[in-house]
Amino acid sequence: MRKLALLGVLMAIGACDEAPEWERGAAPDPTNDDLKFVRGYRAGDDWCQLTGETAFTAEFLDHTADLVSCPTGSIAAQTLVEAYGAQQVAETGGYTVYTIPQI
Repeated sequence: MRKLALLGVLMAIGACDEAPEWERGAAPDPTNDDLKFVRGYRAGDDWCQLTGETAFTAEFLDHTADLVSCPTGSIAAQTLVEAYGAQQVAETGGYTVYTIPQI
């Protein structure tokens, strides 16, 4: 019984060291001529990037929302939609662009 309890504790500790879902796997290529990446949206190393103004993004910018770009089809994009209700507005060069209302 003690062995099972110890195993449970070790598994819980190991889970704490696991990377967030958006960090798992290979990092995306951060180059895209249509997008200007500012910083990670949820954390500095988030694959979803706060996105600045370019000729491509100008029509999507709004002072009441954040523009965020994630690698298309990534877990990072999926969790962004689930957690923040992000709405897709465009796709370009392997990235999907979302708008997220500021709270």
